[in-house]
Amino acid sequence: MLKGKTAVITGSGRGIGKAIALKLASLGANIVVNDIPSSAYADDTAEEIKKLGVEAICVKGDVRSKDDVDNLVKTALDTFGKIDIFVNNAGITRDGLILRMSEEDWDMVMDINLKGAFNCIKAVARPMMKNKGGAIINIASIVGVAGNAGQANYVASKAGLIGLTKTTAKEFAKKGIRCNAIAPGFITSDMTDKLSDEVKAQYFSAIPLNKFGTTEDIANAVAFLASDMSGYITGQVINVDGGFVM
Repeated sequence: MLKGKTAVITGSGRGIGKAIALKLASLGANIVVNDIPSSAYADDTAEEIKKLGVEAICVKGDVRSKDDVDNLVKTALDTFGKIDIFVNNAGITRDGLILRMSEEDWDMVMDINLKGAFNCIKAVARPMMKNKGGAIINIASIVGVAGNAGQANYVASKAGLIGLTKTTAKEFAKKGIRCNAIAPGFITSDMTDKLSDEVKAQYFSAIPLNKFGTTEDIANAVAFLASDMSGYITGQVINVDGGFVM
């Protein structure tokens, strides 16, 4: 379904990003793995992807840095000649109530989760325009739709990412570039493993499908939005949350 395509996934050393990379690779796409310079997983992920019969490289860099993002895009183009799919997955949390949240924690989350996506979209837009099309997929969050106490920075960054998604879709639609967002609900991952059993139980009771999501659930949604099967879809937010918000 994606044979001959090139996909770049930020924050793909492990977790949801890795699941997305493996899924797109299984469908035939060549993969550019990206993670922070200190990542101990990104190189291994690229090697794992190669075993699926596609090409893969690892380009480390910080999405907050325009230079790092420019290098990511340039290296992908130098290696594969084009970028068909770009997934903005890199993100962090620094949770806390508003009255206790430091300026540093606010800025860091906003810079990585929102500014990072902006940097990537800006860098990849011209190559996609030259290639007469492409798919940009932003990994937002259901809390960016519904809000969540104790996560003002994260919620604001993900709500902003949804707005950025819609604006990107409108600006580049005539150039054949589609931009959509996925809003994961409670997905079992390294990030959610840190939550207490009490918090997990509260989330579980609010999910109509009576189960937590998996990284593969998100990867499957990305695969759909990356493929021609979603060719008439842009500017949309798909909730992958078991019915948590409806």
